[in-house]
Amino acid sequence: MKNKKSFKSGFAAIIGMPNVGKSTLLNTIVGQKIAIISDKPQTTRNKILAIYSTDEEQIIFTDTPGIHKPHNKLGEYMVHVANESMDDTDVLIFVVDASKKIQETEREIAKNISKTGLPCILVLNKVDLMKKEDLLPIIADYSSMHDFASIVPVSAKNNDGVDILLHDIEDYLEEGPEFYDSDMVTDQPEKQIAAEIIREKLLWLLDKEVPHGIAIEITKMQGKEKITNIYATIYCEKASHKGIIIGKHGEMLKKIGTMARGDIEKMLDKKVYLELWVKVKSDWRNSDFLIKNFGFTNE
Repeated sequence: MKNKKSFKSGFAAIIGMPNVGKSTLLNTIVGQKIAIISDKPQTTRNKILAIYSTDEEQIIFTDTPGIHKPHNKLGEYMVHVANESMDDTDVLIFVVDASKKIQETEREIAKNISKTGLPCILVLNKVDLMKKEDLLPIIADYSSMHDFASIVPVSAKNNDGVDILLHDIEDYLEEGPEFYDSDMVTDQPEKQIAAEIIREKLLWLLDKEVPHGIAIEITKMQGKEKITNIYATIYCEKASHKGIIIGKHGEMLKKIGTMARGDIEKMLDKKVYLELWVKVKSDWRNSDFLIKNFGFTNE
């Protein structure tokens, strides 16, 4: 714990539609990968806690699943988690993709923000993909929806404007304890992060609906002095998907394993032996038991 009277801390919930760059922003803030990134929507399934610490302050972030219309029980869970994140927080961070047309869902989110009574910072992400003059009408439109505490244009990918966002969040921190050790960046267990890294590679390498019908279970993770052995099972919903994941002569599975191992080694800072298996679990996204079994619970 910090003994300094000037130490401040607080909680910030990152909300927004799928695929607007919330996870990229979170990873940039803490300086390493804890949330998976892909160009496919609904990448994040669980609320992820990230911790940003300096000598003077600590900000605890929750990254939530993108708010969308759910099509199955997993989708319902994701929306529940996203809405729940608005509770027990000091400031909301509403992230939008400024390079795209404003979505009707984003207007609805702005209305919900007003109902919470919480201060909210609007983050206009991906400004590196647009001209500066095109930002003004977007800012005007969002300003008419809600009285935002501040509006911050950023490029999370290029770490541009993120320092301004952190400065604005500081206004909503109060004198308080250091909730987590200063060297912690997340409360997620390594096992969970490893599973998410594997799922990220599947999202990167596979097309269409296959990735969203995938869950990863780390069946065994054994850390030794110089190497960590990880055994993981990839669950998919159809036998045809299993063939796609494995690929011809096992090439796709090998590629997934190679890419995932590299990132996991960076996280653990040691060598990793990774063994992957693929199994079929039909329609698991509509099974309460399997959703809970794969770590998605509302508790």
